[in-house]
Amino acid sequence: MAVNEQALREQICQIGRLMHQNQYIDGAAGNITARLENGRVLATPSGLAKGFMSPDQLIVVDMDGNRVDEPNESNRELVPTSEITMHLECYKQRPDVNGVVHAHPQTAVALTLVGYDFQRCIIPEAIILLGLVPTTPYATPAGIENRDAIANYIREYDAIMLAHHGSLTVASTVWDAYMHLETLEHTAKILFMAEQLGGPRELPAHQVEKLLKIRAKLGLVRDGDAERFAEAMHAAD
Repeated sequence: MAVNEQALREQICQIGRLMHQNQYIDGAAGNITARLENGRVLATPSGLAKGFMSPDQLIVVDMDGNRVDEPNESNRELVPTSEITMHLECYKQRPDVNGVVHAHPQTAVALTLVGYDFQRCIIPEAIILLGLVPTTPYATPAGIENRDAIANYIREYDAIMLAHHGSLTVASTVWDAYMHLETLEHTAKILFMAEQLGGPRELPAHQVEKLLKIRAKLGLVRDGDAERFAEAMHAAD
């Protein structure tokens, strides 16, 4: 199916506005990409407020991060996001991924600051939609350290927390990658509140197994899911 680049440009700008309105990013933070055809990727520019972008400001790069579009008056002086290598790593490892969103959701990031374990079976919707969410070791933002930090995780996970920094969500469309971000931060807020009330209780194993069957029916299962969930439930015992 042919990719409608103009529609993707407009959707990425819409996502940028939502990320800003929902306080998942501030200033010029965050970045969004979508896979195009022929080994090209549509990317947000560096240093530009994502809540106020226009479609013609987005930039097209190849799988090595080189700019391959014809600059226009709106993006001539702009460069691709400084996190482009992290995005490209997702596309290289995951042919099923066509959209990547990196954000700084406040509650989820705050939980990484205290070492909170997101790989717990607590919220049913999060289990179904996100699976388990690992947290990478800290890596310096805006460079290859972040790429290396997610390289060992992205093949098996659709949502990853970057310790002290932000989140990375991927999906078959850039819109669904954004939806994963909403689910991730909504879940983090619930978990934070539950911690203030004495700590959340894990779901029983037989209930998690039913949720995993729903996850499978939706086609969201990743390789090794069963083993990872079994390990997470064993750790909670």
